[in-house]
Amino acid sequence: MNQEILKSKKEIVAKIEDSLKDCASLTIVEYRGLTVAQISELKKSLKAAGSSFSVYKNTLFSRASDELGYKDLEQYLSGSNAYVFSKEINAGPKVLAKFAKKNDNLVIKAGIAEGKVYDAAGMKTIATLPDKNGLLSMFLSCLNAPIQKFAATVKAVADSKN
Repeated sequence: MNQEILKSKKEIVAKIEDSLKDCASLTIVEYRGLTVAQISELKKSLKAAGSSFSVYKNTLFSRASDELGYKDLEQYLSGSNAYVFSKEINAGPKVLAKFAKKNDNLVIKAGIAEGKVYDAAGMKTIATLPDKNGLLSMFLSCLNAPIQKFAATVKAVADSKN
């Protein structure tokens, strides 16, 4: 094999490894049957959510994922795959799940979240989770509830004394 080709393949594997290390989640999707316009629309939606859509040869992606210890992904690396790298754990899966409802040709196959490999059902479950702001809002409302109840009780006691 030509040394230049080998060098370029090693660079691609290194790029995939860096992307895997930097992302909160990865989703593997099969995009066969989507039109160029549909893929462009999907990429635009993913970019707005802070995710990126990339296509790599399955063998190169397999090498990179094996290097990082994700050997369980091997079974999902066949066919026309695209890889969605997300900064937030559920940003990419949420956009993909919404898009897949409208387009039967987009199939969520598997993914990685928090260092664990999930199948399609697991990634669809991750897509249903609230985002970071939603979780913070829920947490703050839990913290605020006892204070509100205490204030309401103090007010009720004060009103009953008058």
